Amino acid sequence: MTTASTQPSITVVILWIVLAAVGAILLLFLVLTFNRLVRLRNEAETGWANIDVQLRRRSDLVPNLVEAVKGYAAHEAETFDSVTKARAAAQQASSPAAAAQADARLGGALNRLIAVSEAYPQLRASENFLALQQELADIEDKLAAARRYYNQTVYRFNSVQQTFPTLLVARPFGFHEREFFETDDREPVGVSFAPAT
Repeated sequence: MTTASTQPSITVVILWIVLAAVGAILLLFLVLTFNRLVRLRNEAETGWANIDVQLRRRSDLVPNLVEAVKGYAAHEAETFDSVTKARAAAQQASSPAAAAQADARLGGALNRLIAVSEAYPQLRASENFLALQQELADIEDKLAAARRYYNQTVYRFNSVQQTFPTLLVARPFGFHEREFFETDDREPVGVSFAPAT
């Protein structure tokens, strides 16, 4: 009789152990998945901050470029105006999509500004202008690297959120997909170091 009464209690204990193990595994999955999503979100935010830094550096450089070219090509008011407007739009952009659109406009305006400078050999020979062009080229390289890093991180973040079983954690905890930093296909800002003729 004692064996019959101990058997149901052993079964109940085993059932509780199994349920506790399943609960612990689910809790561990939840914690690890949440932490992974937080880490990827932080990486995406860091990537965006890197892009923002380079966009600001370039935006800060634009007035110096405009002033350097203005001294030689005062009659190019339309070009200077378009660069100034594009710079203002870039500074006001608050999302990756808006920043990418403003970046494309600013890049086109800078291309026109550099093209204007090509018509003035004495400007191209100016040490100040050459230093500004070199700095612009450096910023463009760093900006391209920051874009690649950000978009790669956003791709990983979005992919993880969209896959099962992570999506079961992402949605309830308020994780949302991030925007890519996509620019129109455009020519890079031209920087010429040709000697003056």
